[in-house]
Amino acid sequence: MLPIRPQLLKGHLDTLLLAVLEPGPQHGYAVIDALRTSSNGALDLPTGTVYPALHRLERAGLIASEWQTVGGRRRRAYHLTPAGQAALGEQRAVWDHFSTAVTAVLGRRAWPATA
Repeated sequence: MLPIRPQLLKGHLDTLLLAVLEPGPQHGYAVIDALRTSSNGALDLPTGTVYPALHRLERAGLIASEWQTVGGRRRRAYHLTPAGQAALGEQRAVWDHFSTAVTAVLGRRAWPATA
């Protein structure tokens, strides 16, 4: 498998994190593991990339967090806010449009006709 270059991830990390949190609350390492697992290892991101992005999303009001104690350890669990859910929906639409355009160019396919 070819590694994903960091510059390809730029601009998409926030959307990926929102998508990983959509099913429900997760702590930071679970978020990292969900990215890695759902991408079959292609998105194996370091904590130094993911945690600052989670904090940025929280400051923006797209996710919220709360402390939980699990097995005697305290950890912060993150979840989507209603604004985060709306932003994820918008970003999915943007991604669908963008990926269709890139596929049309790289795959030399005709752009889908619009009605």
